[in-house]
Amino acid sequence: MTMTSSETTSGRLSGTPFGYRFNIVGAIGFTVIFLWALVAIFAPWVIPYPVGEIIDLDYFGPMSRELWLGSDYLGRDMLSRILMGARYTVGISLAAVTIACFSGVVLGMIAAVAGGWLDTILSRFLDALNSIPSKLFGLVVVAAVGSSVPVLILTLSVIYIPGAYRFARALAVNINAMDFITVARIRGESTLYLIRSEILPNIVGPVLADLGIRFVFIVLLLSGLSFLGLGVQPPYADWGALVRENIGGLPFGAPAVMFPSLAIASLTISVNLLIDNLPQKIRDRSVS
Repeated sequence: MTMTSSETTSGRLSGTPFGYRFNIVGAIGFTVIFLWALVAIFAPWVIPYPVGEIIDLDYFGPMSRELWLGSDYLGRDMLSRILMGARYTVGISLAAVTIACFSGVVLGMIAAVAGGWLDTILSRFLDALNSIPSKLFGLVVVAAVGSSVPVLILTLSVIYIPGAYRFARALAVNINAMDFITVARIRGESTLYLIRSEILPNIVGPVLADLGIRFVFIVLLLSGLSFLGLGVQPPYADWGALVRENIGGLPFGAPAVMFPSLAIASLTISVNLLIDNLPQKIRDRSVS
């Protein structure tokens, strides 16, 4: 079957679901993300050993038939701990980026449509919040309040709300200036209608790509906080905490410190590959 150049450029393929196709790099990225998502959901039922059980008499044990990824600094199975760590790394990051992007996009569209004093107050407040270094803000909040999972989710989401707001507002301002919005206002449509039916459908593509980028930032920030001891607390551990607690094995090239790092890299790189190789019709969707 022959495709036109415009169909090829936009990533559209007749006969595929939703009329879109991904190239091989994007498909690989999606596959890795999907596998980590399955691991995060089903980890308690697939881990070979309990995460806290000491099963190796040696610490920083090598890979073997019984311990596929070796053992950690206490002799616990690293495969089990990495699989369970995916629940915290993926789960906390996904919850935080969902809250951040939803709140930022909603506030950004409201500010763009309402304008005036509401736009000014929201923009100045979130600009001030955005001026605080993210790691410093996270360190102060988590150190002061504690590092429970709800606190981590709320802290990470607050850090990235300003960026999501600025991005969504910039898109919404451009859409709000177009003729069909003016016609809708003349018809007497409400602000809620303009946001829901006119603006949101025309910015959803770029917003989804931005969500993926912020997910990567949150994974890295969460891993950084855990590496500093302010993330997920023992006996639980995310991937950043696994790197921190096994850092003593780095001079020996121990699998216990290498594989959590590779897990973080595989997830973040795969998200970037997926975003960079989204069909152009999704990535650049806008009103012409």
